[in-house]
Amino acid sequence: MNTRMRRAAVVVAAGAMAVSLAACGSAKEAGGGEKKPSGSAAAGDAIKVGLLLPENQTARYEKFDKPLIEKKIADLTGGKAQVVYANAKQDATTQNSQVDTMITNKVNVLIVDAVDAKAIAGSVKKAKDAGIPVVAYDRLAEGPIDGYTSFDNEEVGKVQGKALLEALGDKAKDGQIVMMNGSVTDPNAALFKKGAHSVLDGKVNIGKEYDTKEWKPENANTNMAGALSALGKDKVIGVYSANDGMAGGIITALKAAGLNPLPPVTGQDAELAGVQRIVAGEQFMSVYKPYAPEAAAAAEMAVALAQGKKADDIINNKVDSPTTKGVPSVLIPVVSLTKSNIKDTVVKDGVYTVDEICTDKYAAACAAIGLK
Repeated sequence: MNTRMRRAAVVVAAGAMAVSLAACGSAKEAGGGEKKPSGSAAAGDAIKVGLLLPENQTARYEKFDKPLIEKKIADLTGGKAQVVYANAKQDATTQNSQVDTMITNKVNVLIVDAVDAKAIAGSVKKAKDAGIPVVAYDRLAEGPIDGYTSFDNEEVGKVQGKALLEALGDKAKDGQIVMMNGSVTDPNAALFKKGAHSVLDGKVNIGKEYDTKEWKPENANTNMAGALSALGKDKVIGVYSANDGMAGGIITALKAAGLNPLPPVTGQDAELAGVQRIVAGEQFMSVYKPYAPEAAAAAEMAVALAQGKKADDIINNKVDSPTTKGVPSVLIPVVSLTKSNIKDTVVKDGVYTVDEICTDKYAAACAAIGLK
């Protein structure tokens, strides 16, 4: 883990709803009685937490989420808890098998960031039937989940859309924009898209729109090249990209087509490469999502559930999935990241140092915006 990274505390609204996670975590015995979650029988802090993350294409999961969750669980349990980790590498079938393995290994609780929110539902039910509570992390998994922590994902899309309008200014209808949404298997992608459309519709001309398979930059690159060919490169005045990885593929396609200057491109995740592109003026913005409070909330929920306790004091929302209503949730605010606030966000919070951002390639650009 990057030891410079700060573990920010979860900010809870004053009107936070008190919801009992423990009450949601029970499953029915075959004979009709209540079956206690396996976590409730765990001996104090010596619990076993299963952590399942969806992929390693996006830098955030291995660099931020995993070490932050592990560190918070260690802090909460005096280092006595064991975290059993697996990454599905964007394969839903693999992730379902990983859940089976976690059940066999008798974990006390699962934290699951689903590759495919629908495909995971059966595995979530299997876990619950085995008395293992499940916390959905970052993506709202279907099935009988006990808790959920993420960001306000519709707001993320709104923030991206507003930033793109800001970049376009009074030229917003002088050409066409391309919308590069995320994967259809990720429920967050639909929320990002909904939020962006709520801001952009009627204010820009959307020439082409794509749902990008598996969020892969190379797929975004192919889609962008196709859009430029279909629309004409001189007609494209901006690109809505749902995340930074895809923004990188998009910008490569724009450069290959000879666009100079580049049209504004949005992003999300504040990946180092994305931040550097913002510094260099190649990408207009990203969405900075403070991973530390999201990870802390998931860890606190998981430890509480594993120990048969409540986590009422951190819950600040209820969320409905297609299969489960009123899921106790923690939603974290997001920030629009541009040249103007890099120092006050990702640098101040210890996500990256100035030296990490301002390598020799970006030194002049950093100096030009006072990042030193």
